[in-house]
Amino acid sequence: MVAGQWINGEARTAETSESMDVINPANGSAIAEVDLAGAADVDAAVTAATAAFEEWSRVPPVTRAEALFALAEKMKEREAEYARVESEQSGKPIRLSTEFDVPGSIDNAAYFAGISRHLPGSAAAEWDGEHTSTVRREPIGVVGSIAPWNYPLQMAMWKMLPAIAAGNTIVLKPSELTPLTTLMLAEDATAAGLPDGVFNVVTGTGPVAGEALMSHPNVAMVSFTGSTRVGHRVAELATAGLKRLHLELGGKAPFLVFDDADIEAAAQGAVAGSLINTGQDCTAATRAYVHSSRYDEFVERTAAIMASVVLGDTASPDTDLGPLISKDQQTKVAGMVERAIAAGGKPVTGGSIPGGSLASGCYYEPTLITGLDQTSEIVQEEVFGPVLAALPFETDDEGLRLANDTRYGLAASAWTTNVTRAERASREMQAGCVWINDHIPIVSEMPHGGYKQSGFGKDMSTYSFEEYTQIKHVSTDITGVARKEWHRTIFRNPDA
Repeated sequence: MVAGQWINGEARTAETSESMDVINPANGSAIAEVDLAGAADVDAAVTAATAAFEEWSRVPPVTRAEALFALAEKMKEREAEYARVESEQSGKPIRLSTEFDVPGSIDNAAYFAGISRHLPGSAAAEWDGEHTSTVRREPIGVVGSIAPWNYPLQMAMWKMLPAIAAGNTIVLKPSELTPLTTLMLAEDATAAGLPDGVFNVVTGTGPVAGEALMSHPNVAMVSFTGSTRVGHRVAELATAGLKRLHLELGGKAPFLVFDDADIEAAAQGAVAGSLINTGQDCTAATRAYVHSSRYDEFVERTAAIMASVVLGDTASPDTDLGPLISKDQQTKVAGMVERAIAAGGKPVTGGSIPGGSLASGCYYEPTLITGLDQTSEIVQEEVFGPVLAALPFETDDEGLRLANDTRYGLAASAWTTNVTRAERASREMQAGCVWINDHIPIVSEMPHGGYKQSGFGKDMSTYSFEEYTQIKHVSTDITGVARKEWHRTIFRNPDA
């Protein structure tokens, strides 16, 4: 199977001669071969999107809604195939892709189909008594988007849906590691009635296809999800062309457990929140701060639950945790844990690469580490693996200070049965999403996006929809008078 580009409503082979295998990280087997786009392929996709924009930007919102509703139905027809392919290319347990990734993506499509007919705007009014002012929200143009490998289908949907619903056209570059469900999405989008050129996909590497897309002169807006390090480079390219910019970057989510918390609920939440998608989630719980009076209890219970997690064949519904995306990522995670242990950290559970039947894959054991301080690398830097560090605190002030002591600000959670503490945490935790007594759930109706070095701009919700529009003020004279009163500030003689 050779996967190519999707440009102007059809599959195409890249003009380069380069290709790479898509690898199942659970066993190292090649599941597809993908040809890699070059600058010429990106230019062809942007050209198609530019041509399609004129018509698509002018169609009634109901037309866009009908196409997105039809897309949701097309995806439902092969939900099982989407789940299988997503599991194989990214190493997700089939239960996760079946119950979370795919249904969440379909729900996103249905949501944006509905919201496309509800552009918010100001009411018309005569602010100065002589002109009627209205505000129009209009599409921006061609959007160049780059999606990551950790949630290939969902991130593709988060980028294409609000852009298209608002009347833009899009060229999307998925990760070359996980392009297959995005190409399936492109097929279904065309079959659902999206006009040719509205949604284009280029498969290629970041340094080649990604940079060509970000810097293309006909791309009006850039949307990127990925690491903060790469986000800086994307911002550099986008701002050089004065493009609109949307960034969802790294995270280092704190998990703050107060002394009145339900420890069983917190332990269950810590395991689920830190291990989802094998920890390869920017919102994953990575730093547990627990009041010292409950610290030992929390560590003991969390370690016990974590040790019961089942690693195995991702096609089996009995498997809880899949592999990391690649051997490189496995090496990175293992190295960070090894350095933490060398610095005095104690792995209460996990801390190793498993052997036996899992050795051919990119697995890493669920890991809980204690004995570290706030300055430790593994406490400050994004691991992107199934690793949770636990640290004690003494007072509410200290706990909140430690939770905010990071350059990231994507997500956070607080665990308490006290409403005053909950309200304080929701107010003072510096993150784009704060959960109270839970960690991870998202819904299409609510925004997702970060503070600080976790980027800016929102995915999902009406706030995301607005990100892909630009505002125009229209002022209409209602007096019919040729000589306006304000003209005297410019010239005195009305008869000249």
